[in-house]
Amino acid sequence: SFRICVITLAEAHPLLQSGKTIKNINYQISANCSRLQNKVSGKSKRGAQFLTELAPLCRISSSDGEEYTIYSCIRGRLIEVNENILSNPTLLQEKPSTEGYIAVVLPKFEESKSVTQGLLTQKEYEEVLLKRRNSTP
Repeated sequence: SFRICVITLAEAHPLLQSGKTIKNINYQISANCSRLQNKVSGKSKRGAQFLTELAPLCRISSSDGEEYTIYSCIRGRLIEVNENILSNPTLLQEKPSTEGYIAVVLPKFEESKSVTQGLLTQKEYEEVLLKRRNSTP
């Protein structure tokens, strides 16, 4: 593995489930922090923004006024953000696990094993979704 983590919307995310229209994607996290300003260079990924699990990556607004903050969920360096979704936000819904990705994060080498060990397989994830659907009244 190259240890990279591609951040995407989960298939159970409300934006993918409810047929909402995405109005806007904003990588400007605060007045002083824009994920678009992330400039990475070299083998050691110099200049990459460091993210914690709770670091916001972007905010997505839907046409019904709802706003969703998408978080990194893993610690590591922000390698790139997908600028293509800014001009074509439907990629998030039409191709969420390929061209509609949100960002690429590189976990620290010593943490990469613990990050991947905590992930669910596709089958385990589908079982979680099934249980969630069955427990909803």
